[in-house]
Amino acid sequence: MKTTYKTSAIIEKVEELDMSAKYSYADYLKWKFEERVEIIKGKVFHLAAPRRRHQGISMEISTQINLFLSGSKCKIYSAPFDVRLPVSKDDTKTFTVVQPDICVICNPDKLDEKGCNGAPEFIIEILSPSSSERDAIIKFDLYEEVGVKEYWMVYPDVNLVDVFLLNENGKYQLVKKYAAKQKVPVNVLESCEVDLEKVFAE
Repeated sequence: MKTTYKTSAIIEKVEELDMSAKYSYADYLKWKFEERVEIIKGKVFHLAAPRRRHQGISMEISTQINLFLSGSKCKIYSAPFDVRLPVSKDDTKTFTVVQPDICVICNPDKLDEKGCNGAPEFIIEILSPSSSERDAIIKFDLYEEVGVKEYWMVYPDVNLVDVFLLNENGKYQLVKKYAAKQKVPVNVLESCEVDLEKVFAE
């Protein structure tokens, strides 16, 4: 992988990105194009526009969790929302910035005007044909590595949810697979649960 561009470089079009180069968050902040991208360990990944059902599922899950969090110090955010990993005060040395479909942050010190600096407690990715490999392999490994305590992968085409929790060895363990009409407990939020019958209603 090539050396990162200088942070002074301003890129106006996504086509100007060198996909073999290594980029930092400082580079990312200089980009002026409208297309959404993520950087994972310096490599750029394009984000396709989500499908209508994807958006409906995201909205319903977010709404249920947000209602539970009313009055809590924990906050929920949905994409586009930048999460920089791992924690760093130097944008030129931050080489990962992702936009999870849904994330919950319970440490207010991690939040700033640019998004979240560090690992959220809980992340949900809604898989699509264009993102399934990235979410199920690359992001799975990333979230495990940086210590995201709970990770859900939602499969809209088959109405399933896989729930993973970090074990004592810092590795993800599949807790259970949940299907439509079931209620899924959020392990990092005591007594919170998501009603999949409403999530997959369409």
